[in-house]
Amino acid sequence: MTCPWQLDNEEILKCLACFLKNSYICSMKVTQEQQVIEVLRNEGGYATLRKLNGLIDFSSWATKTPEASVRRIVQNSKRIFRIRPGLWALEEMRNDVLNQLSINPEDKKSEDLFTHGYYQGLLVEIGKYRHQRTYVPAQDQNRVFIDKKLGEITDTTILPDFTHEELKRKARTIDVIWFNERSMPTDFYEVEHTTDIKNSLSKFYELQDFNSGFYIVADVCRKNEFEDKLHASMFSSIENRVKFLSYDQVADLYQGLKIVDRSLW
Repeated sequence: MTCPWQLDNEEILKCLACFLKNSYICSMKVTQEQQVIEVLRNEGGYATLRKLNGLIDFSSWATKTPEASVRRIVQNSKRIFRIRPGLWALEEMRNDVLNQLSINPEDKKSEDLFTHGYYQGLLVEIGKYRHQRTYVPAQDQNRVFIDKKLGEITDTTILPDFTHEELKRKARTIDVIWFNERSMPTDFYEVEHTTDIKNSLSKFYELQDFNSGFYIVADVCRKNEFEDKLHASMFSSIENRVKFLSYDQVADLYQGLKIVDRSLW
């Protein structure tokens, strides 16, 4: 066995370089996770993936895809948990965060209310990014979207005067509507967390004469239910116009807004 003092200078330098390299790699892994955790802590314990990517300093990250690294970290770290797709929080602050967001894991109603408002808010933010005028119903303006109310982020809770009153009455309860610069509706979105999908399809049926997109937003587990109800004979005139969007699709689009440059769905 060779004793350390019997190594020549070249061998000592090689051992030192190897040690420093391995230490650097380990420290980089820790530093990246710590950076994510520190940003979450500074944001009150929670943030969307999009916000994390906007706040983290990637200058020291030796990767061409730092956003993918952040996604990997939040998914794999035992110190971070998922509130909803695209929304992450610190495990050490779990109770404080859930209380702040008015989520009670033992109260299904509070879970449902947060989920509905969360996806309405994501759709509003996506629409505003696409330079659309966004609408949510007046009765939903006090619903919570993360740390704000929907009424604070949407452009209006008053439906533009784009058609006669009977059709406006049908449209007034749509969860999110996007309007173009001429105040004509371009897209109608209904978030179906627990309610009957048929009710939303009935609204779309009444509004079918508009050159607009129609979307049901729900958990992917409801897609078969959506297909069954859409293909009922009464909806045959709109069955090729209504699309299903999963919660993950909406969250992923919101996360990648900066690279969206063409049709959304």
